[in-house]
Amino acid sequence: MNQYDFVVIGSGPAGRRAAIQAAKLEKKVLVIEKGTRVGGVSVHTGTIPSKTLRETALNLTGWRERGFYGRSYRVKQEINADDLRRRLLITLDHEVEVLEHQFSRNRVQQMRGTARFIDAQTIEVTKEDGEVLQVQAKSVLLAVGTRPFKPSHIPFDGSSIIDSDEILEIKELPRSMIVIGAGVIGIEYATIFSALDTAVTVVEPRDTMLDFIDKEIVEDFTYQLRDRNMKLIFGQTVEGVEKLDGKCRVTLKNGRVLTAEMVLFAAGRVGAVDSLNLEAAGLEADNRGRLKVNPETFQTAVPTIYAAGDVVGFPSLASTSMEQGRIAARHAVGAPSHEPPQFFPYGIYAVPEISTCGLTEEEVIQRAIPYETGIAHFRETSRGHIMGLDSGMLKMIFSLKTRRLLGVHIVGEGATELVHIGQAVLNLKGTVEYFVENTFNYPTLAEAYKIAGLDAWNRMGELKTEKVERRAAE
Repeated sequence: MNQYDFVVIGSGPAGRRAAIQAAKLEKKVLVIEKGTRVGGVSVHTGTIPSKTLRETALNLTGWRERGFYGRSYRVKQEINADDLRRRLLITLDHEVEVLEHQFSRNRVQQMRGTARFIDAQTIEVTKEDGEVLQVQAKSVLLAVGTRPFKPSHIPFDGSSIIDSDEILEIKELPRSMIVIGAGVIGIEYATIFSALDTAVTVVEPRDTMLDFIDKEIVEDFTYQLRDRNMKLIFGQTVEGVEKLDGKCRVTLKNGRVLTAEMVLFAAGRVGAVDSLNLEAAGLEADNRGRLKVNPETFQTAVPTIYAAGDVVGFPSLASTSMEQGRIAARHAVGAPSHEPPQFFPYGIYAVPEISTCGLTEEEVIQRAIPYETGIAHFRETSRGHIMGLDSGMLKMIFSLKTRRLLGVHIVGEGATELVHIGQAVLNLKGTVEYFVENTFNYPTLAEAYKIAGLDAWNRMGELKTEKVERRAAE
């Protein structure tokens, strides 16, 4: 009874996509989830909650309308933690319901409990009621995700000194907050709380932030944050955190002392592999709990054991995790798998959003590719005027030799939706002429693509006639 073709440990984006893919290929699939509800970190503490929190904050504060009505404009004067949590619970319930329905519809079996390896193909599951049973698997996918990194020198208390999971449980909105760590998670929460009129200070030990994003986009983003009085402190490590007289005190390496009502520690995450007994299966994780895999098949050092999602490290996006899970499942059950498109988008759901796909200007320079850029500011579009946008920009990079699009980078309202136009052109090897000749709905923010395309085209010059004729003949 307890023999399966494919066992998935964890039900986040990678686990759910893998389980459903294997089930559609008529394999006997089991998902083991130690949480009380399916969905993993993505549904319960990560992707969905932070994006829901962001949307709620922007709606209740009237943030999007302030371009017209001024910075003092508010939809709801007094916003509390319950206002934020109400929408969050409705969204999470819906996500879990959809996922449960997908599992039952595809006949994916589920088991609640903590899994640990006995050997590479035998897994012991300790259920919530204490019952212990063993399951046999022809192949296993580890999609256990990550949890916040909690160093011992930070006195976490779950209420005023918290990690990025605990922030969803806060009882009151703080008037002031110090965010330690300017990675994606830290910056998302820092800007969301800033939009809720919390005085936010971000401390980052490195001299820069979001290094994988195009520098010009990060500079524009940084300017917007400082313009609304967020404090960004770079190149400083935190020496100590303590609570005194109801306030949190953070001491920096240079001796500076910061005080705030709340401290959010968001400096990294670690793979949730502690309870898996990896040694019994012949596996070993690195010091951050991550597993090394073959990037094409997602097999670990043990060929029958696969890993996907955040537990394999960068890029740690829900979108890429789903694709990793699908590829791993197909390989595990012997089904052919096509290579995914070369370029995938990154989305940072800060306020404002950042989204990017393809090469940054720094990478293009590093590869010695002759290039030209085109830029459009959202305020140049009619739609931007209608929406009251005074910030936001779209940047495209083109090869001078082939005229092909090399990268698209966006900061501003709707960036994570807009990026997919550029992503399609990138993966289909389109050129600057596409943006110049194509018709976009008017008025839309997507029109920024035409403006940026023309900006680059004006500098690159007309396509030579013989090339046009050759392309027509083809």
